[in-house]
Amino acid sequence: MDLLILGGTRFAGRHLADMAVDAGHRVTLFNRGETDRDAVPRAEHLRGDRDGGLAALSGRRWDVVADMCGYFPRVVGASARLLSGSVDHCIFVSSMSVYADPVPAGFDEDSPLATLQDETVEQIDGDTYGGLKVLCEREVYDAFGDRSLVIRPGLMVGPLDPTDRFTYWVRRVARGGDVLAPGSPDRPVQFIDARDVAAWMLRLAEEHRTGVLNATGPAGRLTMGEVLEECRRASGSDARFTWIPDDFLLEAGVAPWMEVPLWIPEAEAGGMLQADLGRPLRAGLTFRPLAETVADTLAWDRGRDQAQPMGAGLDPGREADILARRRTPV
Repeated sequence: MDLLILGGTRFAGRHLADMAVDAGHRVTLFNRGETDRDAVPRAEHLRGDRDGGLAALSGRRWDVVADMCGYFPRVVGASARLLSGSVDHCIFVSSMSVYADPVPAGFDEDSPLATLQDETVEQIDGDTYGGLKVLCEREVYDAFGDRSLVIRPGLMVGPLDPTDRFTYWVRRVARGGDVLAPGSPDRPVQFIDARDVAAWMLRLAEEHRTGVLNATGPAGRLTMGEVLEECRRASGSDARFTWIPDDFLLEAGVAPWMEVPLWIPEAEAGGMLQADLGRPLRAGLTFRPLAETVADTLAWDRGRDQAQPMGAGLDPGREADILARRRTPV
């Protein structure tokens, strides 16, 4: 298979590229060459810019294109239209943020989608991200029609994660001591190892699968308490978890999701971390054990500069202050 990856040097795209090369496919990466010029040395590398610099893609043919880095419909539409006549099958990586609020527990691929009042906006924030991804999906459908597959991942985690939204917990628990744990240990959570998404995408590309599929996990119920306990087992730390209610965290001004990853106040969360996985499971999505994801993330993180600030998570001083305030009698 001749596989073109738009992106391919970061996180899930990097995993996909490495897996495809290992499987014997001919892989081409198209990007600006700014993230990791040495990534996937066995692949062909084409340099360009998705916003007006697509010339390197002209006059070539591929069996499949995987768009790993499309955020603005104008930009996604330009590459989709250019490639629609020279590529048989398109996989677009969207997001589960496309679903309209409030997201019900048990939502699936047919649930209502977000909309934007101004469809020309090109600024990404919490209010626009999902709607922009919906419009990007539309551009792919317009160009490729029934030759397209849309993958909507939830939170992707594991080695190479540039966001630190899961790595924060792995590192923080490994450090030990008193750990601020959000909400309730019984709160359900969902996420997926990016390597599982990449391996699944490769199989779907080989099959030229079409349609829309969510991508999150695990197959059964997983709680925040189980995640933190697994982090403690992997590192062998002396971490002690102090579970702090939603209202206390909100009163302290704690920002959900990025400042305390995997935490959304129960009153706001709805069913966002409770997707129905029937369709992706029937399409062959599988999951490695949580213990493997945690252990591999810990090993990868320990090879990074520990002095560099993380992209997500509580500042240690702020965490200690909130814990102290929680212990102080009123």
